Amino acid sequence: MKKLLVFLFLFVIPFNVFGMDTATSSIVIDIDSGRVLYENNADEKRLIASITKIMTCIVAIENGDLKKEVKAESEILKMYGTSIYLELNEKMTLIDLLYGLMLRSGNDAAVVIAKEIAGSEDEFVKMMNDKAKELGMTNTTFSNAHGLDEETKNYSTARDMAILSRYAYKNKTYRKIIGTEEYRVKTNNKSYLWYNRMKLLGDYKYCTGGKNGYTPSAGKTLVTTHEKNDLNITIVSLNDPDEYNNHKRLAEFAFDNFNNYDIIDKNDFDLIIDDKSYYIKKSFSYPLTEKEKDNVSVLASIDENIKKGKAGNVKISLNNKVFKKIPIYINVEEKKENFFTKLFS
Repeated sequence: MKKLLVFLFLFVIPFNVFGMDTATSSIVIDIDSGRVLYENNADEKRLIASITKIMTCIVAIENGDLKKEVKAESEILKMYGTSIYLELNEKMTLIDLLYGLMLRSGNDAAVVIAKEIAGSEDEFVKMMNDKAKELGMTNTTFSNAHGLDEETKNYSTARDMAILSRYAYKNKTYRKIIGTEEYRVKTNNKSYLWYNRMKLLGDYKYCTGGKNGYTPSAGKTLVTTHEKNDLNITIVSLNDPDEYNNHKRLAEFAFDNFNNYDIIDKNDFDLIIDDKSYYIKKSFSYPLTEKEKDNVSVLASIDENIKKGKAGNVKISLNNKVFKKIPIYINVEEKKENFFTKLFS
């Protein structure tokens, strides 16, 4: 992590001059700050195919018992396309089903998971849409848990799927699943050895995980995450005929042009005014280009009449435009009163 001695930020129009982008829609977002580093037609609603399963996975992680053994029932009979080939009445733990969902894109795993979590796929889809609304995915509609689009269709945008990827990546279980290259499972019926279908994992050294998808109507879709030099990014592309090479190019573009800088460190924030000391609860870092890092200003604003709690803000701005406010709190040392002090007071 690089440090700035002179703080800075710039409201830059997201880069959209990247000449080798092969996707109809795409976006690159910094996972930690949420800054858009690049975008191309990022708000067009499109079919998303199996990257749907990112939402299926995170909803299941947050609402299910991962150790519980789940039975595959009649819901698997209607499934087609990519599968982990569950058999009727076969039992598998929920966490194993999630690995099958994400590594092998198992459509049968998706409907078994949905029924386990919500009682039916329809009820599970309601949970998916509720989660999308909670996250601010304003252009997203889920109709199924798997991404097949011949009967029901899932629509989203590159921006919304990046919001979802950014959120899900902060969950340790999700992060472990998508970053797994091979996984072994043994059930009451048989043994499995799964290799991750998302080819960029292992092929590109900075890739930390992701999920691919494809249907004839949606084209190839891909969500990936990458890390280099304290910069964590997620990339989404929709209808992308060269998805893996495109994600490599977009990742290299981000890593070549941006570094993550410490703007304010909570452990190095010393503000004393008239013998009163102040502190902040959270540090703040931001990805910046080499040119941007010379243009930031930071202003601490304090209300000296406040004796307790929030006393002001650190305002980070460029050209008098504030883009980030960090609350400042006053240090209050409580004096411990002994028995006699309390008695006479």
